Amino acid sequence: MAGLYESAIEQLCCRKVGEKLIKPKVVASTATVRRAGTQIRALFARTRVEIFPPPGPNRRDSFFAKTVPPSPEDPPRLYLGVASAGRSLKVILLRTYVALLSAAQKLYLANGGKRADNLADPYMTLLGYFNSLRELGGARRIVEDEVQGKVSRYGDRRRVGEDEKGTPFARRQIQYDVVELTSRESNSNVAKAKRRLELTMNEKDAVDVAIATNMISVGLDITRLGLMVVLGQPKTTAEYIQASSRVGRDARKPGLVVTLLNVHRPRDRSHYERFEAYHQSFYRSVEATSVTPFSARAIDRGLAGVVVGLARHGQPELTAPRSAVEMDKLVSKTAWVAAALGRRAAFVTGDETTAKKVEDRAKSLLDDWSIIATEQRKVQAGLQYQREVGNEPPLLHTPLDPALDTLGERQKRFKANRSLRDVEPSVNLYVRSLVHQDVVVDDGEVE
Repeated sequence: MAGLYESAIEQLCCRKVGEKLIKPKVVASTATVRRAGTQIRALFARTRVEIFPPPGPNRRDSFFAKTVPPSPEDPPRLYLGVASAGRSLKVILLRTYVALLSAAQKLYLANGGKRADNLADPYMTLLGYFNSLRELGGARRIVEDEVQGKVSRYGDRRRVGEDEKGTPFARRQIQYDVVELTSRESNSNVAKAKRRLELTMNEKDAVDVAIATNMISVGLDITRLGLMVVLGQPKTTAEYIQASSRVGRDARKPGLVVTLLNVHRPRDRSHYERFEAYHQSFYRSVEATSVTPFSARAIDRGLAGVVVGLARHGQPELTAPRSAVEMDKLVSKTAWVAAALGRRAAFVTGDETTAKKVEDRAKSLLDDWSIIATEQRKVQAGLQYQREVGNEPPLLHTPLDPALDTLGERQKRFKANRSLRDVEPSVNLYVRSLVHQDVVVDDGEVE
């Protein structure tokens, strides 16, 4: 999907100087990439790739960044593997959650309790990571039904001859509601949950337990978090690195990642048996990500948004919010949109048949847009791109918009995601011209 939208972004960024087409320079950053040349061709339609900064004589010092060896002053992120042959993974999860939550409470109280600078605060919020919604749903019930009850009296446990001061655990009351960061939650709830995760434990609405899927693998940059429990080895090493990197992002708050492994799964057992060797060099195990911007499913989900965005911003008469209705007069002027997408598909895939399908599909969308605009003009209803400035019906709909059930087949084709990540709140940005208007400057004078 990202590669598909890049087709529109680059086309809008190009300019002509005489007969020469000037394309934008692309600077991309990544920590986990293999087959960079192939991926960059698919994403950005470029064949020439240069690494910046170039590798120097010292692999630990690139001038821009240095590799700092672990030390008591600069502690690294710590990975801990837990497995048991005689217990189910759910029992291991229950006992691990209870022990970590209770031990964090003990340290929190020992460091002064509800102080803003409490060193144990990053470990008071437990972030649980799951590979599937099915596993997450089962774990949520365990947290709500069993973890809450056990952790409230776990500090009463004593080893033989151990007094209250010697025990590493303390009684703790956690919230019943678990914060969830998954596709099951609405965008607004996810954004609200992220804001709550930033709160320290001395603030209202602070989080005790949060559970998440791979939604948090990118985009969750909360430096406060320091404790994560991963249930089962993730399917790819890249996902494991990205997900576990959500904790310990602040050097002063080193992260602890506890991975619960199922010894009855051959892959989990293998990771557990070579746990230390794997984690000392897991960057070399990163898999090459699949990039297929013009695959059938990507075209189904993303082409409508790309076509509308490219036509709207590339054709000045269509740019205004309510100008979608002008397409009935401009369909012939927007033929370049389909041609540009066809050329991009041909370059990326090297397959003329695929390129022809993409171009024909784009032409069909433009024609349907023109027909919709004509119908709306006949009934004087108008047409806008999204609901933002008036009562005119929108051209674009989100895939889960309930209004789609009442629309015709042409209108149903214009589905577009509001975001490729769907975790950030969205706002509309309007450019206001101040030409021929008075502007008040800081000293109160009018210019």
